[in-house]
Amino acid sequence: MDRLANTVRPYAWGSPTALPELLGTAPTGEPQAEMWMGAHPGAPSRLDRGAGPISLADVIDADPEAELGAGTVRAFGPRLPFLLKLLAAGSPLSLQVHPDLAQARAGFADEERRGVPMDAGHRNYKDAHHKPELIVALTPFDGLCGFRHPAQSADLWAGLGVDDLKPYVDLLRATPEEDALREVLTAVLSAEHHAIADTVERAAEAAGRRAAEGGPYAADYAAYAGIAHHYPGDPGVLAAMLLNHVQLQPGEALFLGAGIPHAYLSGLGVELMANSDNVLRCGLTPKHVDVPELLRVVRFESGDAGVLRPEAVDGEEIYETPIDEFRLSRFALAPGAAPRPLASTTPQILLCTGGRVRVRGEGADAGGGVGSGVGSGGGAGAEAGSEAGVELTLSPGESVFVRPDERLTIAGEGTLFRATVVA
Repeated sequence: MDRLANTVRPYAWGSPTALPELLGTAPTGEPQAEMWMGAHPGAPSRLDRGAGPISLADVIDADPEAELGAGTVRAFGPRLPFLLKLLAAGSPLSLQVHPDLAQARAGFADEERRGVPMDAGHRNYKDAHHKPELIVALTPFDGLCGFRHPAQSADLWAGLGVDDLKPYVDLLRATPEEDALREVLTAVLSAEHHAIADTVERAAEAAGRRAAEGGPYAADYAAYAGIAHHYPGDPGVLAAMLLNHVQLQPGEALFLGAGIPHAYLSGLGVELMANSDNVLRCGLTPKHVDVPELLRVVRFESGDAGVLRPEAVDGEEIYETPIDEFRLSRFALAPGAAPRPLASTTPQILLCTGGRVRVRGEGADAGGGVGSGVGSGGGAGAEAGSEAGVELTLSPGESVFVRPDERLTIAGEGTLFRATVVA
C-alpha cells in the first residue's frame, strides 16, 4: 500500500474553512473546494516508492495489471475507473447533468471528428466515459437532485406570485409530465437574457419573502433565494426551482445517474465518481451552456431525490449503486476492537475522515512500497515496518492506495471510507 499526497483544487465555490478544519490545517483565506484522490490526469495523487514522488497515474501506466488487477483492466481498460474526492461547497456549484455511456462515446467521437479543441470553452465531451457519482454527507449538506413532480413545481412557482411565471405554471399543471418539464426548461434556458433576468430577480425576491413567512416550502424558498444571491439574474435559478431540494444529514447520500439534473449547494462530503470530465451545464455558471445538447441528455422524469443510507454487511456499511466502476463503503472503528481483515481483488483507496485509523499490510503479500508523502495539508501518521508487515496511521483527510490482493487489517478509533471497484 502507498500513502497518497493529494491536490486541493481552489475552485471559487469552495469553502475557505471546511477542508482545513477536517485536515487540521490553517485556512489560507482562499476557497478550498475539492481534494482529489486517484489517477485523474488533471490532478493525480502522488506517492513514493523509494525513488522520490511519482504520480499514481504514471505508476498505473507502467504496469496496469499489477496495480489494478487483470479483472479491472479487462472491464475498464488500463486506468483506475474511479475518482475519490473530499468536496467542500461554500456556495452553489453549477447546475449540471452527465451523459450515459453511449451518449458520451457518441459525443466525444463527434467532437473529435469536428476537430473541437480539447480546451475549448464550448467543448462538452472531454472523454468517452460516463460520469455517475455518489456524494456522502460528512456535515449537514444541501443539494438539488432530480425534477420535482410538475404539480409540486407549479404550486411552488404559483406561491411566488410573479406574473411572468404564470404561463410556466399553466404548462406544469396542464401538460403531460415529460412534455411539461421539457417545455418549461427549454423556455427558461432559451429566453432572451434581459427579460429572463428580470423574471429571475422578481422570483428571487419573492422566494426570500416566502421563506421568511414559513410554510411547507419555506426551506426550499430559502435555498432558491440563496442560489439567486450567488447568481443574480441567472436563468439557472428558475431551472433550479424545478428540482428537489435535499438536506442530507451526516452519513446520508445521493446517487446521481446519467441525465439527472443536480447541484450541490453547501456542506462537506465524500464524493466518488467514475473517472470522467463530461459535464453539461444548465446554469449557475459563467461557463458555456449548450442548450440543445443539454436537452438531448436530460431525463425529463420526476421523482423523489432518493436519499441513500448505507446497508451494514458484516460491519461494513455499503452504499449500493447500480454501476460497476466504483463502490463506496464506510467503517466506524471502535477503540479496543480486534483488527479487522480487509481483502479485495480490486484496487482500493482508503480515506480517513475522523479519529485515527491504523492500516496494516500483512507480510510479503502486502505488496508495493510504502510512501512517506502526506495528504494535502495533513500530517504524516506513524509508520512502522517489520518482517511481519508495515503499518500506516491515518488522520482525517489522509489516504492510501491499495493494490489488488494485498492482505490488510484495519483498527483504531475513527471513520474510514473505502473506495473500490465492483468485483
